[in-house]
Amino acid sequence: MGEWLVLAAVFAIFLPALVLPGPDFIAVVRSSMTHGTGAGLMTTLGVSTGLAFYATLSLMGLSAILVDYQWLAWTVRILGGCYLAWLGLRLLFAKPETIDVSEGLERKKGSPFLFGFLVTLTNPKAIVLFASVFATAVTAATPAWLMMAMIALVFFSALLWYALVSLFMSSAPVMRRFQNARHWIERAAGVCFIAIGGRILADARNPVSP
Repeated sequence: MGEWLVLAAVFAIFLPALVLPGPDFIAVVRSSMTHGTGAGLMTTLGVSTGLAFYATLSLMGLSAILVDYQWLAWTVRILGGCYLAWLGLRLLFAKPETIDVSEGLERKKGSPFLFGFLVTLTNPKAIVLFASVFATAVTAATPAWLMMAMIALVFFSALLWYALVSLFMSSAPVMRRFQNARHWIERAAGVCFIAIGGRILADARNPVSP
């Protein structure tokens, strides 16, 4: 039961963050609009690989930290909880903005896979978000198969979402509808992040089980 609850908790944080438009979303849309669906899908694969790479780094790093350093594990949880709560507040009170995918369309040449991978890899918020996500899920006793399942969840969720973005959302009418819904997606994600960040902070006083 505990393992499935951990997976559900990770999914509850990661999915809203995935759906929110950001550099990865714009990269996939730009590739699809500029070079077609095939390029968009290759960019999707690059983005998903980059996210899985960051998830792996975060999981392996947290796992090693939690084994030997209780005080550092506590620090990670506090920082992760504060970051999620802060991100949630920003989303909750953010003003509606438009998604600009027109800038730089002509410059995106070369390997679409590498383009998507590098866009994700150079996003400084990605590693912080993953550390925050796994701060509430990982303990020193977390089995290897569960960490692999988390990485697979990150990869395949991103692959499915951005494939849908490449196939359907790169058209102007769909983008307009998504833009109208974006404000409410941000509000829902903000509430989710605040609640989970609060839970991490409330649980941070409890020692990490060996």
